[in-house]
Amino acid sequence: MSAATFEARDREGALRLAREGRKLEKRLLRITGQALADYAMIADDDRVMVCLSGGKDSHGLLDLLMTIRGRARMRFDLIAVNLDQKQPGFPADVLPDYLGRLGVPFHIETQDTYSVVRRLIPEGATACSLCSRLRRGILYRVADELGATKIALGHHRDDILATFFLNLFYGGRLKAMSPKLVSDDGRHVVIRPLAYVKEADLVHYAQLRGFPIIPCDLCGSQEHLQRRQMREMLNEWERRYPGRAQTIFNALARVVPSQLMDSALFDFRGLRPTGAPNPAGDLAFDDAGCEAPSDSVIRLERDEDD
Repeated sequence: MSAATFEARDREGALRLAREGRKLEKRLLRITGQALADYAMIADDDRVMVCLSGGKDSHGLLDLLMTIRGRARMRFDLIAVNLDQKQPGFPADVLPDYLGRLGVPFHIETQDTYSVVRRLIPEGATACSLCSRLRRGILYRVADELGATKIALGHHRDDILATFFLNLFYGGRLKAMSPKLVSDDGRHVVIRPLAYVKEADLVHYAQLRGFPIIPCDLCGSQEHLQRRQMREMLNEWERRYPGRAQTIFNALARVVPSQLMDSALFDFRGLRPTGAPNPAGDLAFDDAGCEAPSDSVIRLERDEDD
């Protein structure tokens, strides 16, 4: 095979990758924009603090929000915030250099939470819970100091599903991660613009964009065992039954309180027949069946061909 043929194949491969990259970016922008709209996450004149850990998810979040800001009719500001937890060997210059090249305003907050966690958590035990609490309190304070009206986190669809099953199997609760909520201190609005995005797409997007990924040596290497089990379970289901993860995710937005058992959500004690047809009523003598998902839900799964 001639050198010219090899070069032609290389060019063809590069063009194919470029097309795939544009298609992926277009899809991610579409579904991120849909999540923003569905939950009214960002409004005019918002100052959005994007929490940038240096991982693929937060890098993708910042990248997509910057593009959306440039195209959106409403005006909002972005400021990237990284918490330098003083982990040994942390490359402190990587994110400032990268963010400086992007031209996005940023703030690096330096707090030695690494020493605190190592002092309080026994060797070999999971540090995630304490680390998260410390990090959350610091970021809330920084949001106040920066005048941020929204705090954007990089959690994606698979994080939400894993959290749902963790609460179901280990906490005995039907609870996941909300795309938009008020923080536990009651003073901040937290948003998750990547709520509809698959983790696999973020992995691919990070590779295509060449983000400067910084691994977390404090807790990234010791992912919570139960959360890892949930991810493995979901991945196995997806391999055996493609689309199952999305179906479960869709169910989180299609709750029927009258068909569950929480009397705080539905007045079972005060329930009386009205004599009027009720679409949410129980088909008491029918086998419990499954409804097909509505178009408004399944449209998230359709890939764009252009």
